Amino acid sequence: MDYIWTPWRYQYIATSAEADECVFCLILGKDPTRDKENLVLARQARTFVLLNRFPYTSGHLMIVARRHISSLSEATTDELNEIIDSARLSECALRDVYRPDGFNMGFNLGKCAGAGVDGHLHLHVLPRWIGDANVVSVVGQTRVIPEELETTFGRLSPYFLKR
Repeated sequence: MDYIWTPWRYQYIATSAEADECVFCLILGKDPTRDKENLVLARQARTFVLLNRFPYTSGHLMIVARRHISSLSEATTDELNEIIDSARLSECALRDVYRPDGFNMGFNLGKCAGAGVDGHLHLHVLPRWIGDANVVSVVGQTRVIPEELETTFGRLSPYFLKR
């Protein structure tokens, strides 16, 4: 079995400062007219969708519970349904705009599980392409994202404005 190590990820997890406030709660509390600046694609009754400011790939989205809850067990059925419905919309939008070969979707529950924002439930939606893990990211410890976040926001926002 081969292993690919990503030491830059551990360094980020191990050295990240404890924030006084949750970044998702701060974004949610801001005026919706600043959503583009905060990369928020959609605000819904129980969730909101935004671009990851530190993406693994172009189009890396997060679907975030509005309530500050840390696990699926704390979520209501309505919250879970809205998360999955938003994931479906995200998949459709990303398929249309980026034409990925597949997706990674998942929750990182707890810091030890890789949660960059520990304590606030969110689902990652990552479009993936065959061969997208390349020598630059694996050996050079550098991610190559082929477009700026503002461009990604502009390409995806029409799909979420329709809701």
